[in-house]
Order: sequence, then C-alpha cells, then structure tokens
Amino acid sequence: MGKVLVIGCGGVASVAIHKICQNAEAFDALCIASRTKSKCDALAEKLGGGKVKITTAQVDAENVDQLVELINKEKPDVVLNLALPYQDLTIMDACLATKTPYVDTANYEPKDNPHFEYKYQWAYREKFKEAGITALLGSGFDPGVTGVFSAYAMKHHFDEIHEIDILDCNGGDHGYPFATNFNPEINIREVTANGMYWENGHWVVTKPMEIKREYDFKGVGMKDMYLLHHEELESLALNIKGIQRIRFFMTFGQSYLTHLKCLENVGMTSIKPILYNGMEIIPLQFLKAVLPDPASLGPRTVGKTNIGCIFKGVKDGKEKTYYLYNICDHQECYREVGSQAISYTTGVPAMIGAMLVMNGTWSKPGVYNVEEFDPDPFMEALNKWGLPWEEDFNPVLVP
Repeated sequence: MGKVLVIGCGGVASVAIHKICQNAEAFDALCIASRTKSKCDALAEKLGGGKVKITTAQVDAENVDQLVELINKEKPDVVLNLALPYQDLTIMDACLATKTPYVDTANYEPKDNPHFEYKYQWAYREKFKEAGITALLGSGFDPGVTGVFSAYAMKHHFDEIHEIDILDCNGGDHGYPFATNFNPEINIREVTANGMYWENGHWVVTKPMEIKREYDFKGVGMKDMYLLHHEELESLALNIKGIQRIRFFMTFGQSYLTHLKCLENVGMTSIKPILYNGMEIIPLQFLKAVLPDPASLGPRTVGKTNIGCIFKGVKDGKEKTYYLYNICDHQECYREVGSQAISYTTGVPAMIGAMLVMNGTWSKPGVYNVEEFDPDPFMEALNKWGLPWEEDFNPVLVP
C-alpha cells in the first residue's frame, strides 16, 4: 500500500485517478495537483468516500520550488506526471531533490521545438542512479503498452525480433468536423512534424503524412493509416535484440486531414509567436483554445480503438510473425470512467506503471523505458484493469 501524487487533471489524469481509486489493494492515498485546483477538487468530490484517501493541491508544474514544497508536504511513494510534456524535466528535478520515484507517459518536448526525443530525460540516468530512485518513462499506451508488448514478444515468442510495426487505429466518431482526441497542441505538433522510422541502424526521415497504408483492423474495419515519428521507436531501437526496422502508423480520417491542411496553410498550426493587438500569441495555442476540449468528447464518441504491434523475427531458427493488440470501446470507457478510449488507453497503463514502481515490482535506480523491465506483471495487470490483449499468430503484414 502506498501514496501517489498525480500531477495534472486532464482527460488522461482523470482516467488514471479513477483507476487508482478502484485499486485500493495497491493505493491507500492519492493527492491530485494541477494549476487549476478547482478541477482537482471536483474530481476528488466525485470519487471521494472510498478506501483511497484523496487530497488536492494547486501547483505550477514548471516551478521546481513549488513542486519540491508539494512533494515534501504530501510525502508520496511515487509521483505520476500526467501534466504536459513540456513539464517533464521540472518534475524530474523535483523528484531528484526529494528522492521520490517518478513515472510519466510522454517524453519531454521543448516548447519551441516540435522535435521530441528522449535525450533530455536519458541525460538524468546517472542522477537518478546516484539518488537511488527509479524514473519510469512512457507508461501510457504508445509509448508504454507498445514497449511492454515488445518485451513480452521478445521474452516469450522470439530469439530475435527483426521488424516491429506499431499500428494505432482510432475508429471512433465524435461528430465534430474537427477535434483532437488528446491535447490539441501536442497532437497537432506530432502530426505536422516530419515522419521518421528506424531502419538498419539509422533514421529515415519522411515528409509529414508522406507514407500511407491501408489496414483491416479487427473490431474497426479497413482504415487509412500514415507513418509518423513516435518516441518509443527511439527506445525500442536500443532495447530490442536484433531489431532492423521499426515503424509507427496512425489512422486519420479524410475530414481531419483536410481541416488540418487548411489550418496549416493559413498558419494556425505554427508554434512561432506572432504579435496580435500588441500581445504576443502562439497560433497553435490559440487554436487549442477554440477547439473542443478532448475531455468533453467522451459522451459523444462511438466506435472502437485497436492499438498494437506486429512483430517479425526468428524463433528456433525459423521465421515467425506475431501480432499483439488491444481493442477498446469508446462508450464502454465512458460508462466506466466518463472518458473516451484515447484517454482510457493511456490512463490505465499510467496507473499500472505507478503501481509497479511503487510496490517495488519494477524498481532499480536510474531512468528506464518500460521495455527494460519484466513485462509479465504489466501484461497481467492490463487484463485485470480494463485493457485485455489479444494475439494473432498469422497476422496480415504491412507492406
């Protein structure tokens, strides 16, 4: 039993907090902290009265001193960072200062540069080792479960994995002409950046949305998907034995792509500051303010997600393929926790990662990605906490 401090109170945090409150076997106390304390209070009021004791706090996640003060006051066994990726490093600094284990779901992104990579957080490896605490990076779905799936495939099904294709399909329909399923600023930065994939020891760079494939997803049907750069490619390229190629594909509907192209063409997706009425604003941040809040999409989103990994490699000298995936229903998620499946598929693994670090199952001093630990306890917890996985031993491969 232990206490978790959750920093952030958006869609993903709400799911993780619901799941923490369900999991009284592991957690007996929870503090919810964000810049807007009223959001934390509303969630605490909704979920209070159970076995997990809930407190709330206001904190600026970009202010190390405030974070240190909060951690010293609450004395959590683990800090679960569900704030923005811009804030990873200040929260890691506060965890170092207080010698508190750290868990997040997405790697650090500088505000002025859409090229995200792990180097900023991997630079903390020695500091966390010296402090004797664990930092677990990327415990969402992708990154997160996709890394656990890769470690599981390596442990149980392959001697070497040569190729991994990560397929992220959202077959949900929210009825809006244009909306994003997670933080609009992060989503649009990700989608408008150059694509990248790992092949034969180096990165291959593509133009945004240049590479398109079709795939027939179980539970969803045939969808167009596009090659993007995603952070787990970087860690899997280092940690999976024998790897020759890793690609990441995400599905997008034509309406989304048409709207995004128009917004890009008129400069609304830019992260460069402009002067407006004597004030400096960032167009993408203004766009985020006028788009629907992803947390509001739950009641109106219908359909399913299908996210997983197709592996190709060798076992006992023979070529082998294997597909591990999860299907998640938007409406079922909403009925359970008041959220759509995109937040659910990230929030559940966030709770699991925090639990495994806190109870010592995944514990070694330093900074690690999820695939560097034994996957079996995580895989077991996915089945228990709402994200059951399925296997296909003869999958259709992506050309």
